[in-house]
Amino acid sequence: MKKLLALLMAGVFALSLMPGTAAAESAATRIKDIAKVQGVRSNQLMGYGLVVGLNGTGDGNKSTETIQSIVNMLKSFGVVIDQSTLKAKNVAAVVVTATLPPFVREGDTIDITSSSIGDAKSIQGGTLLQTPLRAGNGTVYAVAQGPVSTGGFAAGNGGNTATKNFPTVGTTPNGAIVERSVEDEIGGSGRISLSLREPDFTTAARIANAINSQYGNVAQASNPGRIDITIPAYFRNNVVGFVSTIEELPVMPDNIAKVVVNERTGTIVMGGDVSVDEIAITQGGLSIKVQKNANANQPDPFSYGTTIVTRNTDVDVQEDKASTIVLPATANVSDIVGALNAVGATPRDTISILQAIKAAGALHAELQIM
Repeated sequence: MKKLLALLMAGVFALSLMPGTAAAESAATRIKDIAKVQGVRSNQLMGYGLVVGLNGTGDGNKSTETIQSIVNMLKSFGVVIDQSTLKAKNVAAVVVTATLPPFVREGDTIDITSSSIGDAKSIQGGTLLQTPLRAGNGTVYAVAQGPVSTGGFAAGNGGNTATKNFPTVGTTPNGAIVERSVEDEIGGSGRISLSLREPDFTTAARIANAINSQYGNVAQASNPGRIDITIPAYFRNNVVGFVSTIEELPVMPDNIAKVVVNERTGTIVMGGDVSVDEIAITQGGLSIKVQKNANANQPDPFSYGTTIVTRNTDVDVQEDKASTIVLPATANVSDIVGALNAVGATPRDTISILQAIKAAGALHAELQIM
């Protein structure tokens, strides 16, 4: 049972008490770290383009989309060629992706990522040709172009090859120029709303109370994920300053009691509000040991016999006497740690015990296994 007790305890250990285990407790934090202003968001952009200048590592002639794209591009410059004679080993078709941050203006630059969609072996050292980047509504918001950096390589010949990172994906810092901005109007109606990153009734109420204690009755928690705020009259012309002061207000966020177990690494993290009812845990230790021994049988001298090797298998089974420990009802994790810290247990044993306690209905927390 000692092992069992230790199991439960291991889940609650603080990092200082047991490696690989931590106990989480809520701490005062700024509102900006747990909530954001509604309407302030990024937008995803995507485009189709060509990377040229490759050293024979581009798409092959079987990539018809690449061939057709090259033909269409040259035609736009007044160059007409026979598609059947075109070689595409120095060109790769790519999908270009980027994220348009909020409040960017025309002329600003953003980073882009180019990913091969054909059979190119590498786009290292290539240059992305001018590629329009569109949002989900089909509108072009940026134009990308520039050298591609993969941060890796692919080298070799025949069956002997060496690859580092992913040479078919590359980035271009500041590779796209913003051509159209997204207007983000904040507080134009005299109101703003905060969105919680982790919706919670208690946390939303605490945020509203913290804002009201500072500015009067201007905030209301409409639901667990949103707080509506009326901008005071003296801040109507300084919405940015008002939001800045709100973001710096300290709040104690609340979380549901949860136990998170990573079965691969043996890491167990428990929240500070986890409680356990009175429970008895019994575990018997069963040990099975199997040994193989090789024995050589020698013939008598001058008997013309041969040496024979025999293999014997010995099986030893031991079962330790099971022990039972009664764990009294506890109000918090500290009590569990104090009761079980003296007993050692492996992470796998701990996980088994936590699952058993949860199944028995004695663990008042959400058990999440990763």
